[in-house]
Amino acid sequence: MSELLVKEMENVSLCHKKKDDGPVSSRSFLLVDEQENLQVNDEADFLERLGCGDVAGVKVISIFGNTGDGKSHTLNHILFDGEAVFYTSKSPSSCTVGVWAAYDPGLGLVALDTEGLLGAAANQNQRMRLLLKVLAISDVVVYRTRAERLHNDMFQFLSSASAAYLRHFTPELRALSSRCGLDVPLSSLGPAVIVFQETTHTQLLGHESTVPGHADTLLQRRFHDLGLGTEAFSSVQYVGTQTITPPTVYSALQQAVIQHVRNTATRSPRQPAIVFSALQALSERFCGEISDDKVPLYSFFPDEYFTCSSVCLSCNVRCKNGMNHLRDHVPHMAEGLCHYAHQYNNKLLICKRCYEGGREVIVIPKTSASTDNPWFGLAKYAWSGYVLECASCGIIYRSRQYWVGNQEPESGVVRPEVKHVWEGSEVFLTDHQNAGQRVLDGVSFMLQSVTGYSSGPTKAVTAWLTDQVAPPYWRPNAQITECHGCRKAFEEADRKHHCRSCGEGFCQACSSKRMPVPERGWGGGPVRVCDACHRQGGVDASANQVSQVEPRGLMARRVTEVAQSTLDLVSNAVDYPLCFVKGVARPDYWVPDQDIVQCHQCSRTFTATLSKHHCRACGQGVCSACSAHTRSVPSRGWDHPVRVCDTCHKRKDSL
Repeated sequence: MSELLVKEMENVSLCHKKKDDGPVSSRSFLLVDEQENLQVNDEADFLERLGCGDVAGVKVISIFGNTGDGKSHTLNHILFDGEAVFYTSKSPSSCTVGVWAAYDPGLGLVALDTEGLLGAAANQNQRMRLLLKVLAISDVVVYRTRAERLHNDMFQFLSSASAAYLRHFTPELRALSSRCGLDVPLSSLGPAVIVFQETTHTQLLGHESTVPGHADTLLQRRFHDLGLGTEAFSSVQYVGTQTITPPTVYSALQQAVIQHVRNTATRSPRQPAIVFSALQALSERFCGEISDDKVPLYSFFPDEYFTCSSVCLSCNVRCKNGMNHLRDHVPHMAEGLCHYAHQYNNKLLICKRCYEGGREVIVIPKTSASTDNPWFGLAKYAWSGYVLECASCGIIYRSRQYWVGNQEPESGVVRPEVKHVWEGSEVFLTDHQNAGQRVLDGVSFMLQSVTGYSSGPTKAVTAWLTDQVAPPYWRPNAQITECHGCRKAFEEADRKHHCRSCGEGFCQACSSKRMPVPERGWGGGPVRVCDACHRQGGVDASANQVSQVEPRGLMARRVTEVAQSTLDLVSNAVDYPLCFVKGVARPDYWVPDQDIVQCHQCSRTFTATLSKHHCRACGQGVCSACSAHTRSVPSRGWDHPVRVCDTCHKRKDSL
């Protein structure tokens, strides 16, 4: 040991002997609890509790290891000359919960004592993620192990920590460096790692050689043999001590720590406030519960700890972005292609002319164009089919496919793309959220409008209305060109039937069976099913999840079937029971009628004489006086002027 280091160690020891700060709680405090929540209010609180508000620069040392290996005891001896700054216990179970912090003025070190690895805890995955966040803000990391041999758990822990530091924490630390105006980015190089092993019966690593650094080489070779890496760390050093009779000798470890603290070639001291800002930034970015069924227990820092937990509803692929990326207005993204699922309608149509010109303009099948009169547009739908309207090119397609059979739009005017579906996303629901309500607003007039038309448009009306209130797992009528059972193509006069179990379209002969289908929500007796589902006895477990996507749609369909017989012939005006489907066909974002007691604007209580209305933009219940204005709300699927409340009328960018 050099004479300079001996003096440094003596000065540190004297510094601690001269200070007597009382009980344990006066020197250390809980910085982060086991739920990953910061326990200090702000930067000023952090500096005050550490007692280093007037210090220009500090470094951070943290200690890791298995439960019961003496981490707290080690920190007390190498930094505080044995003073019980961090609480210790003779019990083999963990006595440190969360992360505790204390300041060592002798070396200018912020010491972080962590909860033990592999201990008995209900939130293992959150604890493992917490440990990595502590490791990421450290300058010196001590891995303390009391074992006769170095176990693979230690190598896996450090290697996974290195990978996670580079993959997930580097961007956040780089952004923090830029915000704080640091000359050297915090993410340029990871901490220095010291593996401190204490044995009793076995020799230390590299004992047979007198070559300096031979033990470090053997340690790195072990990483290599296991196929693991430590690229993120500035150095990995081995320090060992053999304790045949207590007490443990910590001088070699203390010497190694002092060397790293005094070495400013790779990492320089930084303001204590920067330490708090780094921990706060990582805590805010990587937070939230981690489901144990998605992450294997005792798995060291898999990507699931730090990436978005959202899963595509159609193909079950995880989002590849980091946690809480929606705060930065970054949408969900996933690797690979998704597959189409008609219950989610996740096929987007992109105007081909715009796409070839370098723009991506999404077009959505609608009942009427934005330039059509709202009532005339619904009547025109019965005659000419749905319309595709590009915001740049105008109307590019009218289907007529129900009674003329022209080519699909994919053959010439649009480019189809299947997109991933994320929970809570409205990308694929814009046109369908208010479809049922548009039926209620215009079906009566539309049916009267086609009184003198032929049977072709009459079938279009029936099929369109059926699709608007159909359960989400039913295949739309527009996509049913042949029987799913016998594969016979449907003629114009043929009627399509939906199996209440699988949702596919069949002819009369292939769907003549009936049986109860309670798992799809069809209560009250037997309903129409196809021959295959009748033989199988119902849907499988995977289909049950699909049926829960939009239970209100099934309610609307059940009510619609009561009145469907009245739509078979439209030779005269049809008295359709709209009152039955009014409640269930309303858009999801509308506040239910039973929850609306008073006007959302003026707070007047609704009575029999004061009618309640829904704002088409925000979905709140308002009175007539507070919703006298109309305007289009394209983001909600209302292309024509509709009722909006006074607040949304003033706020033009409202949904």
